[in-house]
Amino acid sequence: MRVPSIHIAGRRISANDPCFVIAEAGVNHNGKLEMALKLVDAAADAEADAVKFQKRDLKSLYPKRLLDDPNAAEWSFQYMLPMLKEMELSTDEFQQIRQRCSERGILFMCTPWDNESLDLLEKLDVQAYKVASADLTNMPLLESIASKRKPMIISTGMSTQEEIERTVSFLKDQEVEFAILHCCSTYPAPFEDINLAYLNTLKDFGVPIGYSGHERGIMIPVAARVMGCCIIEKHITLDRTLPGPDHAASLEPHGFVKMVRDLRNLEAALGTNQKHISSMEALNRELLRKSLVAARDLKPAETVTEADIAVKGPGKGVSPQRMNELIGVRVTRPIQEDEYFIEADLKGHHELRVHRKDFRHPWGFKVRHHDFEEYLHHEPPLVEFHFSEDDLDREFVPPEQPYSQQLFVHAPEFANRRLLNFCSTDPEVRERSVKLLQRTVDKVASIAPYFAGPPVLVIHTGGMSLDEPDRNTAPMYERALECYGNLDPKGVILLPENLPPRPWYLGGQWYQNAFMLPEEMVEFCKAGNFEMTFDVSHAQLYCNAHGRSLIEYAQMCLPYTRHVHIGDANGIDREGLQVGEGGVNWDELMRLFADEEFTWVPEIWSGHLNGGEGFITAINRLSKFSEF
Repeated sequence: MRVPSIHIAGRRISANDPCFVIAEAGVNHNGKLEMALKLVDAAADAEADAVKFQKRDLKSLYPKRLLDDPNAAEWSFQYMLPMLKEMELSTDEFQQIRQRCSERGILFMCTPWDNESLDLLEKLDVQAYKVASADLTNMPLLESIASKRKPMIISTGMSTQEEIERTVSFLKDQEVEFAILHCCSTYPAPFEDINLAYLNTLKDFGVPIGYSGHERGIMIPVAARVMGCCIIEKHITLDRTLPGPDHAASLEPHGFVKMVRDLRNLEAALGTNQKHISSMEALNRELLRKSLVAARDLKPAETVTEADIAVKGPGKGVSPQRMNELIGVRVTRPIQEDEYFIEADLKGHHELRVHRKDFRHPWGFKVRHHDFEEYLHHEPPLVEFHFSEDDLDREFVPPEQPYSQQLFVHAPEFANRRLLNFCSTDPEVRERSVKLLQRTVDKVASIAPYFAGPPVLVIHTGGMSLDEPDRNTAPMYERALECYGNLDPKGVILLPENLPPRPWYLGGQWYQNAFMLPEEMVEFCKAGNFEMTFDVSHAQLYCNAHGRSLIEYAQMCLPYTRHVHIGDANGIDREGLQVGEGGVNWDELMRLFADEEFTWVPEIWSGHLNGGEGFITAINRLSKFSEF
């Protein structure tokens, strides 16, 4: 089924796309250029898509006798006309506003109230025209605007159903792209007059719909988005108490920021009609679900009976939902009591091997103390332990002969349910984080002699927040540098890692603020004389969230990269997907990797299950790239 859409400045606007948010500055500049420019800045800071003004040629709009003597008209006109005279901006001032919009990366829009104003806006290269509710029935003006062959957005306030029908029919005959906005032209509008249900009627016209709101607060635009609006327009002001017709029905900058935030959060929450499991759900699934385990010791060639099966947590093995599939299977390996049945037991074979070992870049596995030696028969050149706080106190039993693998360790991310955070404004948090990381460094240095090569420590430096993002990152990096300076590395190479925009910590999702932007990561590495760990999945998520190129991101980071985590990604938070099952362009990325020097490990969510099946699958999928 075709979804109605229009295109503004190369962007498609439809119910299936992020809504187009217009900050309606209108005449809230009160005739002052400085205030108009501040409104542009406020709209850009709030991450609106466009900021819209209004242009009138009063001589074209009103009879000369009323312009000369407003007192000859109704009381409301006596109030309005002198104010409109005071609020008109000059052509030069509109040019300056247009220039500020260009500098701030926000689309400049303006409503023409007459043909003379339309001619001026054409000279300013306006990309789309907004028509005020007052002109929905002004066919001559609508025809003039339509003749410019640019997208039109028309508000429907003060209009009857019949009037809307006639205008929609007229514009369809003009063969111009247009959208219609539901609107209640009262300033501010009472909630009981808004009638959002009318949006369902507007959908019948077969064009994109939106909402232009004059009510107090930010709730109604969010509700309108749920009901299918793909354009949201809301007045913005610097101060709601200022004199003027629209200030009281406007949002101040902080309110507009919150509205845009809620709209974007809502759009993220709307999702699709397909069920998917989030990354943290995948972890909780493993933690909280149950598996089929052996109720007794089983020998190869024995047939599994119902009595041989028990159900216990965590969810690391075959699901209890598949119990009937397991009954009657002849096992091909010795299975101890309480050991998980795995997928390979159902298939009757256990061929998990790395097909290629001669990668140009040294490779390895993510391991824990309890499964480390299970991976050694694959002969990886390195292993990367993922330490927990408890691992720092675990006794290390030296091998008879040193391991041939290079030692990498991923530092703990939290202790006592408190996150490591070198960027925190709280000195106690930073001190606690430094102590935890120093303990980790000490542990790594103590076991390093039993491995080959220099020991390496991968670190999540912090910079996260739970409830709201924090864009003031410069002080975070300064605090982080100070914390690193307080460490004694003891010969351990410290590698801060780039992080995803919406990381998963302690069972929930957070906002990441620092250690995401490649430019900031590079400057940090320069300032601290660091190299870094480049996480492909994290980088792809950041690029997805901010519309950037992964290849450009990687090009900036690779000169400072010593180690790489390999995983795919989708959206802004689905990290650690299997290679080839997300949005990473592996062909292009591998060509970029070919001339760089680094080590790498696959980092796949739950890749350790079934004897490391996810890790081995990733390695084997990457083996086709000869340059890697």
